[in-house]
Amino acid sequence: MDPGEQLMRLKTPAALAAALAIALASGCATTGTAGDRAATPSAGTASGSPGDAYPGTYQRIASAPVLISGATVLDGAGARLDGADVLMREGRIVAVGRGLEAPADAIRVDGRGKWVTPGIVDIHSHLGVYPSPGTRSHSDGNEMTSPVTAAVWAEHSVWPQDPGFHAALAGGVTTLQILPGSANLVGGRGVTLKNVTATSYQAMKFPGAPHGLKMACGENPKRVYGQKGGPATRMGNVAGYRSAFIDAADYRDKRAKGNGDKAGKRDLKLETLAAAMDGDILVHIHCYRADEMITMLDLAQEFGFKVAAFHHGVEAYKIADRLGRDGVCGALWADWWGFKMEAFDGIQENVAIVDRAPGGCAIVHSDSSEGIQRLNQETAKVMANARRAGIDIAPERAMTWLSLNPAKAMGIADQTGSLEAGKMADVVLWNGNPFSSYALAEKVWIDGAAVYDRNDPALQPRSDFMLGRGPAAGGAR
Repeated sequence: MDPGEQLMRLKTPAALAAALAIALASGCATTGTAGDRAATPSAGTASGSPGDAYPGTYQRIASAPVLISGATVLDGAGARLDGADVLMREGRIVAVGRGLEAPADAIRVDGRGKWVTPGIVDIHSHLGVYPSPGTRSHSDGNEMTSPVTAAVWAEHSVWPQDPGFHAALAGGVTTLQILPGSANLVGGRGVTLKNVTATSYQAMKFPGAPHGLKMACGENPKRVYGQKGGPATRMGNVAGYRSAFIDAADYRDKRAKGNGDKAGKRDLKLETLAAAMDGDILVHIHCYRADEMITMLDLAQEFGFKVAAFHHGVEAYKIADRLGRDGVCGALWADWWGFKMEAFDGIQENVAIVDRAPGGCAIVHSDSSEGIQRLNQETAKVMANARRAGIDIAPERAMTWLSLNPAKAMGIADQTGSLEAGKMADVVLWNGNPFSSYALAEKVWIDGAAVYDRNDPALQPRSDFMLGRGPAAGGAR
């Protein structure tokens, strides 16, 4: 989010009670399959990138098997099972169904009267780079030194002590993509994190997740750079994208053909853009207006890259068929609109219309340290507004907007986003229908280990930053 838009967001401190038990458990974690994947950087591409120069060190917390029994299960892939069980073991989902048997040493959780879902995946967050509580000294999300700052990586700004991570965990968020802000035409690389307590961002990095590339169109870049030598117009924005990708294509070709010194010096900006064209980095674009989204799809066709998702997309409903046909997701708000001119033409049925289009991929995202704490309720607002318009959306369908669809757009759907055998055991137990106004996440597991329990202070993690700040600083929200 850019500095101007920060003024439109209310950032309230949100920290939860301390959890020494989690810290101790993290210290004796064992590395599972996911951790093994993270240990080896990728081999590199034609752009000359050596792979991930800052590899993740995430290790899952060891846990006994867990059996949740008798719950209403929304599997995240569009199915609902009543009176069903979920079995987790060694960090993975083993099975979902009725009458499951568990090992003798399993932790048994009574799910009767409660609902189970995959962990929520937020595709658009600025936690860690714009922490909550936030100060000017913590504002690390926008590198406003050039219209194209593809060289920067959001992970190098992430502050793991941000109390907002734990507030999001209490809302059922287990995975989140941290993006740079939207001041620039190209803001840089985003990073996908597991929402676990850690002292380094490397220890939070989602194993094997590709980087995302944050781009922005419309008012923000021209507002920020209009007095700094441009771009100052939307046509200047598009010229800026084209120039950057032309340079990146030339760089990629020279790197592919050259050897040693002939290939020239690495260029971090062009390396990132070339990797996006190669498909190794997924492209996420902050864009509000329908006409501009179409222009960006044309840009992608010109330079051979694919748009993973348009973010915010207040006018996405106008081009829902095109988005579905092109396989582009809409990462959208439930009802934010009108806070600037390009966000003026919004409707409350936006998400539902994108979802209904053939091939539609709808996502409810936060872009807010407050909204990320209640994405389930944001989704409930979409369902209610759609119902008033004659569109009935079942809870099992709505759940895909918070789990499998964002996971697909982030390139991690083979690992998380749904309760399917073999996937990471990122699971939330709710006190009832998660799309009720009274819904609360009671328990959260990440890779099969309990990391949050609303009824157990020892499993209500609290940032080091909040320690010693009195009872008002903690507690379950």
